[in-house]
Amino acid sequence: MSVSPVKRQKMESALDQLKHYTTVPGFPSLAIEEYKPLDATTNPSLILAAAQMPAYQKLVDDAVAYGKKLGGSEEEQIKNASDKLFVLFGAEILKRIPGRVSTEVDARLSFDKEGMIQRARRLIDLYKEAGIGKERILIKLSSTWEGIQAGRVLEAEYGIHCNMTLLFSFAQAVACAEAGVTLISPFVGRILDWYVANGDKKTYEPSEDPGVKSVTKIYNYYKKFGYKTIVMGASFRNTGEIKALTGCDYLTISPKLLAELSKEHVKLTPTLSVKEAQACDLEKIHLDEKAFRWHHNEDQMAVEKLSDGIRKFAADAVKLDRMLKVDVVSRSSQA
Repeated sequence: MSVSPVKRQKMESALDQLKHYTTVPGFPSLAIEEYKPLDATTNPSLILAAAQMPAYQKLVDDAVAYGKKLGGSEEEQIKNASDKLFVLFGAEILKRIPGRVSTEVDARLSFDKEGMIQRARRLIDLYKEAGIGKERILIKLSSTWEGIQAGRVLEAEYGIHCNMTLLFSFAQAVACAEAGVTLISPFVGRILDWYVANGDKKTYEPSEDPGVKSVTKIYNYYKKFGYKTIVMGASFRNTGEIKALTGCDYLTISPKLLAELSKEHVKLTPTLSVKEAQACDLEKIHLDEKAFRWHHNEDQMAVEKLSDGIRKFAADAVKLDRMLKVDVVSRSSQA
């Protein structure tokens, strides 16, 4: 059914309607100014890209200077400069939004529980030095068993809020809920990518999209059993996936898809709700480490996408280190 031009002008955009039902965090880009999100999220790939832009060169220079000031080996200087750079970007983003920013722990620590805890506390200390309290920060951790247990400790013992990323399996979601983390980021589009690449079916209706179905199940499970962990769908490939998850707690959306939603004028109705979730047919389960590893291992897509995601984020962390190393060595030669 077509909508007349007059009615279209009166009807809110799909993006505006979505915001009635779902919190829409943003990306660290000019879209922050245009779409005015509540929260913002980052990852190593985005930071690496931004760090190479002339507009952000001062942040890179300040981070390198900080690393040099602390001294130590070249490796230590680079690590400290990298942590500082993530915090400097986070601080810039927080100037433009009222909510929280997610800052990611190095993906190379994904199987090191204590290493993740230590690095997360270091990032929170750096934010504190910049005058920013931990209540405005979400620490992003890979949703490995070790990452989830690091999140448990950070939340319970240090009051540090965690955002569990690279989440693809129901087992990961259950373990995160039991750990009491603040937020999870299930990757909708990457799930779809895997099924398209590995199956005969190449197109899906939004309601049948494997990523949409995964997040729907997780949302329903959390709401049925009263878990407080926020579900934030991420990594979307099209607006159909987003609209099919209307009502989800949070949806983090790229600037390109935000722009498309802002131009669409179709009526949105919530597809997810607490009332419907509480009536759904799901059983509560408990996962210790052995059960988690088995159930996660049974999901081939999740195993492959988690390992692939860690490798890609780690590769970008290595590239960022190399970039910072050039500046560290340059400053050393000038000293």
